[in-house]
Amino acid sequence: MEKIKMQTPLVEMDGDEMTRILWQMIKEELLLPYIELNTEYYDLGLKHRNETDDQVTIDAAEATKKYGVAVKCATITPNKARMDEYDLKKMYKSPNGTIRAILDGTVFRAPIVVKGIEPCVRNWKKPITLARHAYGDIYKNTEFYIDKPGKVELVFTGEDGEEKRALVQEFKAPGVAMGMHNMEASIESFARSCFNYALDTKQDVWFGAKDTISKTYDGKFKEVFSHIFEEEFKEKFEAAGLTYFFSLIDDIVARVMKADGGFIWACKNYDGDVMSDMVSSAFGSLAMMTSVLVSPYGYYEYEAAHGTVQKHYYRYLEGQETSTNSVATIFAWTGALRKRGELDGNQELVSFADTLEKATLGTIESGKMTKDLALITTLENPVVLNSREFILAIKETLDTLM
Repeated sequence: MEKIKMQTPLVEMDGDEMTRILWQMIKEELLLPYIELNTEYYDLGLKHRNETDDQVTIDAAEATKKYGVAVKCATITPNKARMDEYDLKKMYKSPNGTIRAILDGTVFRAPIVVKGIEPCVRNWKKPITLARHAYGDIYKNTEFYIDKPGKVELVFTGEDGEEKRALVQEFKAPGVAMGMHNMEASIESFARSCFNYALDTKQDVWFGAKDTISKTYDGKFKEVFSHIFEEEFKEKFEAAGLTYFFSLIDDIVARVMKADGGFIWACKNYDGDVMSDMVSSAFGSLAMMTSVLVSPYGYYEYEAAHGTVQKHYYRYLEGQETSTNSVATIFAWTGALRKRGELDGNQELVSFADTLEKATLGTIESGKMTKDLALITTLENPVVLNSREFILAIKETLDTLM
């Protein structure tokens, strides 16, 4: 079979630990035999980020602006333990946060639904799409350790010399302090992305924040969403039979647990990070969730919604067998390849992406799966495969479909 050609490169961002191992397996077994893969490669593994002072992350984001489509492997956001483990020059910020800030988009995450894997929330019948704001909050924070008595203040100095000050805390003993921000234009972009995506996918929008406590910060989110909805989207939503609903984040969480799904849950940056993991896990597995960053400027970055699977990686290094679920990483590739094909008018590439997804789900539905899914499937007598065996089983199904 002649390999499918790609006219335009997509940006490939390699990552860390077990997902980096899966990344290579997926390319070798599921992509390169069928596609003349055309990518601009960036190594976002923590070691290389440290060597480049994280410039490689910025370069990868800028390349995404150039080519329009990127696919990203899971990466490590270092903490104190990681600093020691990798002998880092400094505690680098989340690469995802850096990329989101540069592309100024919204992250949409949705569970990958497959027969035999039933949501543990029994009333969830349809996927819940998480819309995560892609800028600011703790992902662009400034923080430090307080080692002696004193006071921490929030200070704004205007270009005209005006000064605003607010006391954060009088420290009598050691502690920690953090400052974070957001931009009104980014919040507006987030709101428009959510409402437009809702119209495209025919889903209601639920949005939650804590404006009763954070009257200014969260209050601005509530105000912007309400204004943009009323001015730009209300009539369109009514015509489409859709609704927009705002409530406190804790009330939204309670409502989500009793809902049947089929809506977009818009979340601030950190809320979206946490709640997308909760939703994906409840639908089956953290490795069963798609994630795409959509920029209002027409850039798309696809990735898995989970982490680097550290524990499996350590077992892999010791020569032990692992059964690591690669579905979300496969779907990151298929999402990027499909979008690349759509933008380039390359129907062969679009069809291949569709077929690879069908092969992946078909393999699971035939009873062949990784350990995490075997523990929760309703299928009888599932066959538990290790990391490579599962990818090879998908390849076998793919060859049949091709």
